[in-house]
Amino acid sequence: MPKIILMLSLSLDGFFEGPDQDLSWSLVDEELHQHFNDECNALAGYLEGRVTHELMADFWPTADQDPDVSPVMAEYAGIWREKPKFVFSRTLTSVPWSTEVISDVVPEHIEELKARMGGDLAVGGPNLAASFMRHGLIDEYRLYIHPVVIGKGKRLFQLPDQVLNLEFAGTRTFGNGVVQLRYVPKK
Repeated sequence: MPKIILMLSLSLDGFFEGPDQDLSWSLVDEELHQHFNDECNALAGYLEGRVTHELMADFWPTADQDPDVSPVMAEYAGIWREKPKFVFSRTLTSVPWSTEVISDVVPEHIEELKARMGGDLAVGGPNLAASFMRHGLIDEYRLYIHPVVIGKGKRLFQLPDQVLNLEFAGTRTFGNGVVQLRYVPKK
């Protein structure tokens, strides 16, 4: 059964980005980036919020044309460009790079999309992730905890009115100190 997976890097104090969308604190080295490539290559597609999609679309479509980009980054550019993407937005009408615009998170439509795609989909962006959490649509959480405390920014979990009961599904430690924690919703 295909899954919707939330894959996101977090600081040790729970922030997914610093002020002004700063991600410079993240410790993505060659090993971790290759892991991301392998994980993303196995996906059927991406579910992205508008802001996340615009940030990705500003860099990844042509990143592999930059001679200063590392081989793993160039590889990811091809993965991102070719994978189907579904952008959730009420303002966009069309976007390039194998992308379909969806106006709202409707659980029945998400289940139909998951079945149609026939493989796992990654959800990206904290606002979209919060909406998917509220509807109980996330099947697995893959959180990458970076050994950095940034003190302020945007938190992933912004659901004060909801308790998420999760079951531990595994862990992996990377050479740079990042730890992947995997959880699934308790049934």
